[in-house]
Amino acid sequence: MAPPQLAARNDPRQYDALAGEWWRPGGLFELLHWLAVARAALIPPAPRERALLVDVGCGAGLLAPHVRHLGYRHVGVDLTASALAQARAKGLVPVRADAARLPLPDAVADVVVAGELLEHVPDLPATVAELCRVLRPGGLLVLDTLNDTLLSRLVTITVAEFLVPRARGIHDPRCYVDPARLTRLCARHGVRLRVRGVRPGLPALTGWLLGRPVPERARRMHPIRSTVVAYQGLGRKQW
Repeated sequence: MAPPQLAARNDPRQYDALAGEWWRPGGLFELLHWLAVARAALIPPAPRERALLVDVGCGAGLLAPHVRHLGYRHVGVDLTASALAQARAKGLVPVRADAARLPLPDAVADVVVAGELLEHVPDLPATVAELCRVLRPGGLLVLDTLNDTLLSRLVTITVAEFLVPRARGIHDPRCYVDPARLTRLCARHGVRLRVRGVRPGLPALTGWLLGRPVPERARRMHPIRSTVVAYQGLGRKQW
């Protein structure tokens, strides 16, 4: 079923219409699975018993299979009830909430993850403040997002929406995130953030776009120097 025609880009109701895509092999959200693998690779084993990982913008719990062995209690926060129901089935403790108003205590999380979230939030400073607030001193912030550049808009809007019509309207480029700005926002709240670019392999991406099976070994993102389209962030809370 095609997503409904909505008045505005970045309307979260689209994810209810696309609920069947989260775990469909080769589906619309296939690249999000590859990003989840890359994100999980940045997360160390739990530092203590009952350590908490808060997965903000968790969607249907795509990160869960890749961190289950690390020993965290995994809490997933999202706005979309249909996605949270699937996240619960993957073992997450679901919390329905806005990323800019997390219903969690200060300094409760050992790891905070914000995967493919920040390019969707209307209030970036408030969201970053919340991600940092719930992170304990010494805790780790792990994120990935889209850069606020012309090339990023060309790739993710002009090209992607032409090649994958069902993706139309999912992103609003006005919400894309400049890494220098993000680094400054994190620093205000005691998190020293480092960023690096990330991209899929071209053969794997082409195969997915053409509807061909992609070998499991190729379903991954590659770290690169350039952050011009998409990038990962890794930060440690200093205080």
